[in-house]
Amino acid sequence: MSLLNKILGNASNVSLEELNEKYKRLLTENEEIELGFSLLRDVFMFTNKRLILIDIQGLTGRKQEYLSLPYKHISRFSLETAGTFDLDAELKIWISSENTPTVSKRFNKSIDIYGVQRYLAGKVL
Repeated sequence: MSLLNKILGNASNVSLEELNEKYKRLLTENEEIELGFSLLRDVFMFTNKRLILIDIQGLTGRKQEYLSLPYKHISRFSLETAGTFDLDAELKIWISSENTPTVSKRFNKSIDIYGVQRYLAGKVL
């Protein structure tokens, strides 16, 4: 089921140890990764200071784009829970005064989407 979720674009958990090993060079002084998720190849992680989205591009995956979104710039977010026949829940995040969500991520049912929402609310509100 994990492979199917990745193919469908649903996020799954990634261990903090694995994220720290791969991405510690992105972190500022006193910044720590607190939550992390992966899609097929892409990664997004919540630190104590910001949300970092990693877009792995190209066939080899050597080209990567890093998008840093400080929590103070998140103006709103929404949560759509998985239904009976849905395979996923969706989290949308808007930056500043944009009309469309800057970030839209789907989570499989194994992820506590309410926990992710609670975490984000604690950082933004």
